[in-house]
Amino acid sequence: MAHYFVFGEKDASIERGFVANSTASLKNSGLDEILEVGKEFQVDSTNFSRILRSLVYFPITAISESVASGEISLNAKYYLNLYEAASVGLDRDITLYANAVSQSWDEGDGKFTDDPQTETGVRWRYRTSGTGSEWSSNQDNWGGTYFTGSNYVASQSFNKNLAVDMRMDVTPIVRSWMSGRIANEGFIIRRKAVEETSTSASGIFKFFSSDTHTVFQPKLEVEWDDSTWQTGSLSPLTSDNLNQLKMYVENMNNDYKKGSIAKIIVKGREKYPAKTFSTTSSYLDVKYLPSGSSFYSVVDTKTDTVIIPFGSGSKLSCDSSGNFFKLRTGELEAERYYKLKFKIVSGSGISAYTNFYDEDLIFKVSR
Repeated sequence: MAHYFVFGEKDASIERGFVANSTASLKNSGLDEILEVGKEFQVDSTNFSRILRSLVYFPITAISESVASGEISLNAKYYLNLYEAASVGLDRDITLYANAVSQSWDEGDGKFTDDPQTETGVRWRYRTSGTGSEWSSNQDNWGGTYFTGSNYVASQSFNKNLAVDMRMDVTPIVRSWMSGRIANEGFIIRRKAVEETSTSASGIFKFFSSDTHTVFQPKLEVEWDDSTWQTGSLSPLTSDNLNQLKMYVENMNNDYKKGSIAKIIVKGREKYPAKTFSTTSSYLDVKYLPSGSSFYSVVDTKTDTVIIPFGSGSKLSCDSSGNFFKLRTGELEAERYYKLKFKIVSGSGISAYTNFYDEDLIFKVSR
């Protein structure tokens, strides 16, 4: 299981109010359970937009050390994961951007609902507490300063009618941090600048922050391919077998201690093997699944949240005993139940087809 997760260390939303120089630009939300990104437009004599951006910081020292030691591949990809929490007013398909922040900032201890509002920590106008740390001497550059250019920005488009969880590929940014090209000051998540100041409404994205009491904290996901392939004397399952395939696992426990690592053996067999004359049952034949296109996924059974998605970091391996993968429970929340699912892609081009398998393979991770 070639996935590694780092949870957010600090985060906050910053707001520019409907009126220029409003007190909203002094509001801190560092301890709020929600991160907000978007804009609202108020049609009146001011024609001024309310703009919301969010900052999120992840420590990456452990990732850098693991890359240096070879534990994590140099070719690993990095994803920013934020989980939707009742966004409002999304009236069109929208693209969000994440840039590398260019200055340090303090999280603060305020909430959106504080009355009077908290004015310490990061805000639209200031990076830290007090009034001596404006983001810029130019008011037009308040709201967080950030690097631009292809290595320092990422994006993800969202359909207004679909779930708006974020899984944004931020690989170039993280690699820039690890190379020392720029300092890691976190991400700033925002709308495109011209859209923030336009006269059209767009609604507000709401994501869970690191202060949430749910399991949906922001996380930086590392994904790489650690699969190996050696079939020995095994025979392959052919494309004709895959439509009538039964997936099962051997040696999977009902309960794993958090932090343990288990080799899960995955086998596929034909539900209805052809009748042959043999001294052994055809149901006992072990055949290997398609190389490079057989995947597993780990799903939280209570929330149906995909923890480990189908992808390059969840390819099945193979040795002389069959297919397998390594389940690393240190990346999973304790005291929760999870389900394994499988995906197999067979063929290529227009003749390729995909099969999904859900055999109710459930396990628990305990403290």
